[in-house]
Amino acid sequence: MLADPVAEQRRKGLRVALAVSVGFTLAVAMGAVVPFLGPLFAAQFLLSSPQPMPLGKTLGMAILILATGVVMMLLTSWFGDRPATFLMVLGLIYFSCFLAQSSGKGGPAVFLVLVVAVMVPLLGILNKELAASILSILTIGVLSGAVMMWLAHAVIPEPASIMPQLQPPAPTTPGYLRALANTVILLSTVTICLTSEDLGAAIVIPITVASLLGQLDTTASGRASVGLAIVNLLGGIVASLAYAILTIRPNLFSMFVIVLVVCLIFGGRAAARTADAKLYAGALTTFLILFGLGVSPLPGSAAESFSTRILYVAGAIVFVFLTTALLWQRPHEKHATV
Repeated sequence: MLADPVAEQRRKGLRVALAVSVGFTLAVAMGAVVPFLGPLFAAQFLLSSPQPMPLGKTLGMAILILATGVVMMLLTSWFGDRPATFLMVLGLIYFSCFLAQSSGKGGPAVFLVLVVAVMVPLLGILNKELAASILSILTIGVLSGAVMMWLAHAVIPEPASIMPQLQPPAPTTPGYLRALANTVILLSTVTICLTSEDLGAAIVIPITVASLLGQLDTTASGRASVGLAIVNLLGGIVASLAYAILTIRPNLFSMFVIVLVVCLIFGGRAAARTADAKLYAGALTTFLILFGLGVSPLPGSAAESFSTRILYVAGAIVFVFLTTALLWQRPHEKHATV
């Protein structure tokens, strides 16, 4: 029996909303320094498939993320005081991730590796006190994300009689030029942020850029690109409104309800089998990062800086569209050069 797409979307969206809202609230209650990390991992796990991720695959992804964190910590300690060499090493890592994305390989693991490869150097260089605890932050984030994923499937299971409509991925040729262009774009934002004293901005901008680069399509029309920008900016605006509401009733229950409602909206749309699903997944990512920074004890997370971070997100969106317009080679341009 094949799955009903609407019913499957509803179940997947509910699982995302439940896992993210519960995980986020628990992370804040336990005093997590980066409360959005576990919920972000859980959302990526749940959106990647309507079925629970097998234990072996989950462990493999967890090991990959933790290994990336360890490698990035070592690279930061070795080359952090040599900016030119460090940026070259980061560029090689980003290029490998974008190349895997262009080949359709890796799934959500590639984006999560990019997030770790952005966060660890920024936290390690801009906050020396936090550098020693980065590995424990990643470990807790991965484990809590996996636990929230399994709990969500336990509460809202996929019917055993339903067979998911799996579509084999279309074979794609690695896009070396596009991966190189994306590397230049992301690396330039990381370079700028490494010189910034605002840690909140330093995290928001590159992760927003990495998320957008994964959502953009070279064949997308101008109208679709504008829609992409609006939806991602909407995630930041909603985070700002959510934070303002939370300041009126600053308690864990209010936080849970706020995150639950937002995740039902963005997560429900991200769970659909539609072309714009990745857009709403990106908007959910933007919301979690901005709202998480607002309630975290990280430097630069005060309420007065919230509007500034929205401007940073808007600036990141504009930067991505301008740079991709300049650096990406469009399909019709390729034919014209033949």
